[in-house]
Amino acid sequence: MAEVSDKAYPMSQGKLQQSILDLVQNSAQTGQLKKGANEVTKALNRGKADLCILAGDCTPVEIVLHVPLLCEDKNVSYVWVNSKASLGRACGVSRSVVACTVLANDRSQLNGTIEQIKREVEKLLIWSMCFVCM
Repeated sequence: MAEVSDKAYPMSQGKLQQSILDLVQNSAQTGQLKKGANEVTKALNRGKADLCILAGDCTPVEIVLHVPLLCEDKNVSYVWVNSKASLGRACGVSRSVVACTVLANDRSQLNGTIEQIKREVEKLLIWSMCFVCM
């Protein structure tokens, strides 16, 4: 098993990571998910991405490091999970997935969950920034 990269920031843990994987699974079932670095990049460039999830153990990690830059440019939240295998399972495929994005949909029942996870990711960023400043 590959080691999680130090470049994977912000990294989700525990309940937040499980909530993210549950959201990915639900969005895959509703057709509101794009899988793979290329599809994520296209969705971001087209303005369709709402939340990006990246695997911290992909090797080399540089294959997905352009995604956080695009997310920041497009003002889209992103978060890392520990395992590409668990991300693949959540996406509903038998292969590992290094990146996926939940697509924006105004009529989706997942909007509340998406917004909640985005707030949790923002809290994670703020908390870790405060920790670094100390």
